[in-house]
Amino acid sequence: MMEIKKLDKDAFELHKALSELVRAYQFRDRNRICYYDVSVTQCHAIKALVDYGAMPLNGLAAKLYLDKSTTSRVVDSLEQKGYVTRLVDPNDGRAWVLEVTDKGKGLHSKIEQDLINEMKQLLEGVDPDIRQATIRLFGRLVSTVRSRFSQKTKRCNIMS
Repeated sequence: MMEIKKLDKDAFELHKALSELVRAYQFRDRNRICYYDVSVTQCHAIKALVDYGAMPLNGLAAKLYLDKSTTSRVVDSLEQKGYVTRLVDPNDGRAWVLEVTDKGKGLHSKIEQDLINEMKQLLEGVDPDIRQATIRLFGRLVSTVRSRFSQKTKRCNIMS
């Protein structure tokens, strides 16, 4: 009985800490990313295209958890800035695939390296076992959230 109350308290504290972390990261990202001439969402779009390769608009929308029209506006802006290009889909000449340009890859590398350097400063002096345990915990949290988000999205699509 005592363990359940401790788990409830720990779950509440983790929720509170993660909520604050996400909010702080969002504001940090807004300030930092704007320096690079892209919005946070545009940065995530470039990262998805770098990480997963060329894909159709619907695929990018799914990776970003956005609807197709919002993703289209994001891509339009990135294309105007020269970070993304639309290519004819080799499997369907009527469709387009999105690909990050060399300029977009360079921007992605610069942003990612700055963020990694920031993480190195944060982790300096933290015991290596704690660092590894934290990384595993965050990986598990991401997997759980993605899985639950995917299930909710499927339920919403079934109901519509």
